[in-house]
Amino acid sequence: MTEFLTAAQAARRLGVKPATLYAYVSRGVLRRDRAADGRGSLFDAEEVERLARRGRPRRPAGVADITVESAITEITGDRLRYRGLDVIRLATARTFEDVAELLWTGDFPAAPVPWMATPAALAAGRGAQAALPAGILPLERLQVIVPAMAVTDPLRLQLDPAAVVAAGRSIIAGLVDCLPPAVPASDHPGPEYPIADRLWPRLCDRRASPALRRALSAALILLADHELAASTLAARAAASVRADPYAVVATGLGAMSGALHGGASLGAEALLAAAAGPDDVPRVVGELLRRGEKVPGFGHFVYRAGDPRAVLLLDLVRRAAPKSGQLAVAEAVLAEVRRKSLPEPNVDFAIATLARVAGMVRGSGEAIFAVARTSGWIAHALEAYAGPGPLRPRAVYTGPPAIIDP
Repeated sequence: MTEFLTAAQAARRLGVKPATLYAYVSRGVLRRDRAADGRGSLFDAEEVERLARRGRPRRPAGVADITVESAITEITGDRLRYRGLDVIRLATARTFEDVAELLWTGDFPAAPVPWMATPAALAAGRGAQAALPAGILPLERLQVIVPAMAVTDPLRLQLDPAAVVAAGRSIIAGLVDCLPPAVPASDHPGPEYPIADRLWPRLCDRRASPALRRALSAALILLADHELAASTLAARAAASVRADPYAVVATGLGAMSGALHGGASLGAEALLAAAAGPDDVPRVVGELLRRGEKVPGFGHFVYRAGDPRAVLLLDLVRRAAPKSGQLAVAEAVLAEVRRKSLPEPNVDFAIATLARVAGMVRGSGEAIFAVARTSGWIAHALEAYAGPGPLRPRAVYTGPPAIIDP
């Protein structure tokens, strides 16, 4: 009969902190089981003993081992949960607003609350992005909207939970409502409508089918948080020194724009746009590989067997637009990549596919990611504000030795 250890016992045997123990679980080094009451974690005693005898696992090259205790998001194997609830189920059964409130408070809202920014914040955000050159990407507009909105909020440094939650709603609403319209303003849904409905006409000049709108709503939920991804770590570090929620979001936006993070969907959009049709896909993929480049939107550091978020979102897009020519291109890319035994698609490829099938403006995948992940950054800010103080990792110095004057 298998003998189990509690989390405290396993951590003590390994000589690590509980946060490090759960980092081992996230990295697939250690398997975790749930206690019968669902409230605790159990670890196979033999597996813990083998790991203890081997010594601490070495981290992959180029990956920093920073662990932070958090009650927000759990990633185990190919499962993703927010506050203990399966994200795939949430994406098909709840609204983005529901899930954001769950991340922030631990509960779903008792009643709908309108999400809106103040008139002053909207005027500042719209004015700031309107001054930018035509044709720039939506993410670049979002990056100037946030600080413009911040200066209109004299209470932004009020960091009690209720104030931060209210700021989160306002920031997300402002991000969406300050983007330039892709359709006439008379067709814009008001603040009583869901964020997904309000975001659509900012990114697309076509009317959304109910199925495609559901796919966009699901994408927002699937992307809302992903544990300590780079942008979340940056946002959380900002919050740990008591930066205000606007500054936290601005920090996250800067980090997520990287090509190895939220910006990856832009590369996937470019891949899909480069193919004239399904028959042209082998040439496009072959040229990428010939140049020594990776196929964007495939493979994931966490999900070795495939990104479950991509599986769901691609399935929703297939059901929404089964005859789409852009979907045919995406399917051809999937087939070509699998024929070459390359990694499975990740959520960046899935949101790029949604953007192309829907006919959204270039860079819409990044904008969807940014709006969604803002909810996660606010959730982590709430935890950090309640924490003891600065998140301050230490560096291991590898430079030249100290020079002692003769």
